Amino acid sequence: MRIVIDARESGSSTGRYADKLIEHMHKLKPEHEIIVLTKSPRVRFLRELAPGFEVIKSDFKEFTFAEQNGLLKQLNSLKPELVHFTMTQQPVRYKGRKLTTIHDLTTLRFENPAKNPLIFRSKQLVYARVVKRVAKESAAIITPSKFVKQDVAQYANISLNKIAVTYEAADKITETPEPIPRLAGRQFIMYVGRATPHKNLARLVEAFAILNKKYPELMLALAGKMDANYKKVEALASEKRLAHRVVFTDFVSEGELRWMYENTAAYVFPSLSEGFGLPTLEAMVHGAPVVSSNATCLPEINGDAAVYFDPKVTFDMAKKISGVLSDSKLRGQLIRAGKTQAARYSWRDTAKKTLDIYDKTLEHYKNT
Repeated sequence: MRIVIDARESGSSTGRYADKLIEHMHKLKPEHEIIVLTKSPRVRFLRELAPGFEVIKSDFKEFTFAEQNGLLKQLNSLKPELVHFTMTQQPVRYKGRKLTTIHDLTTLRFENPAKNPLIFRSKQLVYARVVKRVAKESAAIITPSKFVKQDVAQYANISLNKIAVTYEAADKITETPEPIPRLAGRQFIMYVGRATPHKNLARLVEAFAILNKKYPELMLALAGKMDANYKKVEALASEKRLAHRVVFTDFVSEGELRWMYENTAAYVFPSLSEGFGLPTLEAMVHGAPVVSSNATCLPEINGDAAVYFDPKVTFDMAKKISGVLSDSKLRGQLIRAGKTQAARYSWRDTAKKTLDIYDKTLEHYKNT
C-alpha cells in the first residue's frame, strides 16, 4: 500500500517525533511504499535518514491557505491508500483515508504573550475547530500518552477505542560534552525548552529566589533560544535581584546540552501542561535527578523516577528541589531510577506500534 507521512515540521521540536518515527520505521523495512512529505531544507536530511523511502518537497506552511489548497492538491495527486498526519494541521477538505497524531491540547488552553493577541486568539479558534473535525474524520488518532488520549476523547467527543497511545523516547546525546563557562565549577539546577506561559518559568524563578536564601551559591540555568517570552523571565530575574545567579544560555549545542544534563544538581520541569514531557526523560538518560511538576501526563511518563511538586505552589516547588539538593542518597536513587525509567521507552517500539496501526486501519478500510 502507498502510505504518505506528513513530516513538514521535521527539524522542529514537534518535528522530532516525525524524524524519529521515520528513522526507526525505515529500519523495520515495511512492505508498504512510504512517501515522506517535508519542507525543502529537510529533504536531503530525510533522504539520508531513510533512503528506502521516497522523500518529496512540500513547502506548504501550517495554518495557511497554501496548506489548505496546495497540500490538498499534492495529496490528491499522490493517490495514497493512507495518509499519516504527524500533527493536527492538515487540509480539512482532504477526503482520503487518514490518521492523525495529536500531541496535546496545550495550544487551546494557554495564551502566548509574545504573539499578537488578536491573531493568536483567531488561530486558537481555528485550531479548536480543526482538532474536533480531524478527531472525528480520522480513521484513528495517535497520542503520546494516556493523559492526552483521555483529553482528546473528552474534548472532541470521540470514542477512546479510536485512539492509540504510542509513547516517545529519549536518546543519549553522542556529541562530546562542552562546558558552559558561566556554569563550570558551579552547583546549578537547570531547565531546557521554551519559555511560553504554560512552561511556568516565572514560578521557577520565584522558587529559586526562595532557594537562594538557603543555597546562596546555587545557580539556575535556563537553556532555550532567547525570545520575547524569555526576555520577560529575564526581567523577572532582575526584579528579584537574581541576575547574577540566573544564567540564560540562549541556544545551546548538543554537546553543551549533554554537559548540562551530566553536571546539573537537578533537572527541574515546572510545566503546567505537557503531552509527553520528553526533556525529563532526556535528563534521566544522562544521569540527572529529576524534580517535576505533577501536572497532566508527567507522573504517567516519569513514574517513580522523579520527585513531584504542585506547579502552582511556588513554596512546594522550592521545598521539593531543596529536598533533592540536600539529600545525596535521594539523588542517587533518582539517578538510578531515572535510567531504568528512560530505558522503558524506545523509538523502535513507537515505529512498530505505528506500523501496526497502519495495518489495522488499512484492513478496516478493506473490510468496509
